[in-house]
Amino acid sequence: MTVTQTEAPAARRAGAAEGELEKSTGRRNRRTYLALLIPGVLGLVVSFVFPLAYMVRMSFNRGAPDGVIEETFTLDTYIQPLTDPYYWRVTLDTFQMGVTVGLLCVLVSYPVALFLARSTSKYRGLLIAVAIAPLLTSAVVRTYGWMVILGTNGLVNSTLEGMGLIDTPLKLTNNMTGVIIGLVEIFMPYAILAMISGFGRLSPQLEEAAGSLGASKLQVFTRVTLPLSLPGILTAFLLVFVLSISTFITPRLLGGGSVQVLATEIYDQTTGLLNWPFAAALSVILLVLFGLIIAVYQRLTKKIGG
Repeated sequence: MTVTQTEAPAARRAGAAEGELEKSTGRRNRRTYLALLIPGVLGLVVSFVFPLAYMVRMSFNRGAPDGVIEETFTLDTYIQPLTDPYYWRVTLDTFQMGVTVGLLCVLVSYPVALFLARSTSKYRGLLIAVAIAPLLTSAVVRTYGWMVILGTNGLVNSTLEGMGLIDTPLKLTNNMTGVIIGLVEIFMPYAILAMISGFGRLSPQLEEAAGSLGASKLQVFTRVTLPLSLPGILTAFLLVFVLSISTFITPRLLGGGSVQVLATEIYDQTTGLLNWPFAAALSVILLVLFGLIIAVYQRLTKKIGG
């Protein structure tokens, strides 16, 4: 009985010491995590937050025709694009281009991504490298390549005319059709990578179980494979959409000046008209488009996950 009374306080003291040790370790870990986080946060603030804040502040200034920027606080730079039908059309064309390129990229890239995700070949790594190899080439070079392929005397029109399928060349450049074709090819590797990383929920066992219960291959795909791969599809669509509506080179080159989207309009306002406040306002509108799509994406992912 005496031994038990003596050991009880010692046990409590040992437990308290262990608790203090755990708290001390936890505090040290938090300080370590914070120290590791600070450089990244500072880099983000300097490279993103400050420029973004400067751009938003610039959008409330007033730009003169001679390029002089008047330091003020006005909503004129927002009223003009929101009331002018031309800028509504540019914004709508930008949105439609992003949606179209995103959908086509997903449709074209899905079979490739599904094959690579399921492949057990020892050459799987090589196949993935081949699929994303176009990323090693500049988008400018690939865009110039599409200008040659889709031109009036390019490969596509020459082949179709040689086969007797058309009498006059198709107009595939200097319009939105050529821009979309070029963007789909340029952003396909991004869509493939996004879908491969998002196919973690796919399970061959579930597909085999559905097949053993009498489901056809089409039913297995539509009721098992496709629903489980939706997170990867949505991620790929979001990525391609964001890249598409913010791209400048391909709409400028393949569009030939006849395709105006927000990115090309921002460039013209910045370098041609020297109206930086108006260009900043258009950039903010572009960011709002980003935010709307991301909000829809989050709602859809929550709904799928729930």
